[in-house]
Amino acid sequence: MRYTTCPVGDKDWMLQASSITLDTVKQEGVGHGVWMQFKGVPIFYTPYISFPLGSERKSGLLVPILNHSGSAGYEVGVPYYFDLAPNYDLTLTPEYLSLRGVELGGDFRYLTERSHGQIETEFLPNDKETNSDRYYLHLTDVTDFKPGLRSDVDIAAVSDSNYFQNFGVGSEQTSVTFLERTADLKYYDDYWRVRGQLQNFQTIDTSVASWDRPYSRVPRLDAEGLFPLGDTNFEFDVNSEAVNFLRDVGPSGVRMDVSPEFRWVERTSAYFFVPSVGWHLTQYSLQDPNPGAPSASFRSVPYAMVDTGLIFDRDSGSDNQRTQTLEPRLVYTYVPYRNQNDLPVFDSALPDLNLSELFRANRYVGMDRISDANQLSAAVSTRLFEQSSGQQLLSATLGQIRYFEVPRVNLPCQIAYGEVPEVTLPCQPPEVFNASDMVGNISVTAYKNWSVNLDYVWDPYREQTQKSEFSIQYRPDPSRVVNIAYRYQKDSFEQWDGSFAWPITNHWNAVGRLVYSIMDKQTIEQVAGIEYKSCCWRLQVVQRRYVDNRPAQPGAPTPSLGQSIAVELQLIGLSSVGKTSNAFLERSISGYSASDQSSQP
Repeated sequence: MRYTTCPVGDKDWMLQASSITLDTVKQEGVGHGVWMQFKGVPIFYTPYISFPLGSERKSGLLVPILNHSGSAGYEVGVPYYFDLAPNYDLTLTPEYLSLRGVELGGDFRYLTERSHGQIETEFLPNDKETNSDRYYLHLTDVTDFKPGLRSDVDIAAVSDSNYFQNFGVGSEQTSVTFLERTADLKYYDDYWRVRGQLQNFQTIDTSVASWDRPYSRVPRLDAEGLFPLGDTNFEFDVNSEAVNFLRDVGPSGVRMDVSPEFRWVERTSAYFFVPSVGWHLTQYSLQDPNPGAPSASFRSVPYAMVDTGLIFDRDSGSDNQRTQTLEPRLVYTYVPYRNQNDLPVFDSALPDLNLSELFRANRYVGMDRISDANQLSAAVSTRLFEQSSGQQLLSATLGQIRYFEVPRVNLPCQIAYGEVPEVTLPCQPPEVFNASDMVGNISVTAYKNWSVNLDYVWDPYREQTQKSEFSIQYRPDPSRVVNIAYRYQKDSFEQWDGSFAWPITNHWNAVGRLVYSIMDKQTIEQVAGIEYKSCCWRLQVVQRRYVDNRPAQPGAPTPSLGQSIAVELQLIGLSSVGKTSNAFLERSISGYSASDQSSQP
């Protein structure tokens, strides 16, 4: 007996069995002594198979996994799906890796009235390459206890620092530096946003110095309250945080910060005017403080801001069907200088300058450093909208900070950590100019199938580019996309990135990506794939080569090279063979969607 979901007269794939029973009431098919044939060639045999006739889930064997990678060798696995209940299920996948051994993977999903989550596991006992047990665990859970009260858990762990190098796919996974684990409890109402958090990191890249690894925050409690004051334009806002920082090296302890703020808010369609005054009050209680620093410190820093802007608009275009705006904005900030050299640096850093950072009162992220400021941030933006749809066609912004007084607060350059000798860390050099770099952005969205984005940071004093990113996308329809991008950051990287997904004949589609480092003069990542899709089957082959950002072994002079080939055969209406590459391709190729890559008429 035979069974297929292909159209009448088409026998591209076929189940041929000694007996097949189709129960249309239960929407279930059962076969005994089954050969699965593709193009007349037997590719799989099972003495028993059970498969759904409709869209309902059903327990049973899934079609085998076939894959090959440079680190694991040939991979063959047979997943088994357990339809345990309407709201939870489990997939177990025993898999043979020719270079590593036998691995067991599990994926448990659940959905309740108030919760949803997933547990993903992989366990490889006695890896033949390392003679050790290898594992990966990832747990996510979101639970709504009642309106306004939610928990959010995201915990991941691996057996060793080389796990992602050996089993990851693509440069994004294999270059993981830290694995974050968080558990949050969140509360909100009309006035308050409160979060309690436990946060920890597993260091994957062990080449990172111990004094440069992130602190654990166990626990962390932050709360923000916003209170309108009667029927006036005045608001009272308070931000507070209490954190216990832990790390094996360097100072540790508790930091508590309370930042009350009063502001007056006036917003109309033509302008906005928001003056505000506030105060940062911070208390430290430390263990193992830096040499010469006290174990308890208090910092008090007032500040004042005025944020104001105008919004002009006019009809544009020959038919006046578009609206163009001109939006100048000024933000004046004053923060007096406070000497903070005795305070530790738990989580503060100087971020890259961008349009968001341009208008922040504190140029540092984190609360260990509050920068002094007597400055004016100025920017002008213009936007172009379609009046009928509201779609933004173009936006452009140019801005800069002018310093009336050069900021004096800096991050430390040298820190001594207990038994660790004094070491020199990358630090922020003192400001020497009276203005920041100039920041610009131009974004064109879907204009005649084209999208363009340019971010640019220019140092007018040294007359040099500090950072630039340019990307252009051509997407004439959902099945066709071409991307070209250029990324540059002074003294860090310079890259070209090109990718595409394009039908080449009626049934054939091609995908590809190439990331090339100009500074290193080498290809960082290369992806090439081809896909055939007919009415009842689909074949996809994707080859990947990538450079791991971390050396293969401690002290190795060059990064390691990873490569793999994934083959997926999907028998439409039945199941699929192989590890799907769709999620990887959607991350790698901007604008790509597997569901859009259909065969062309």
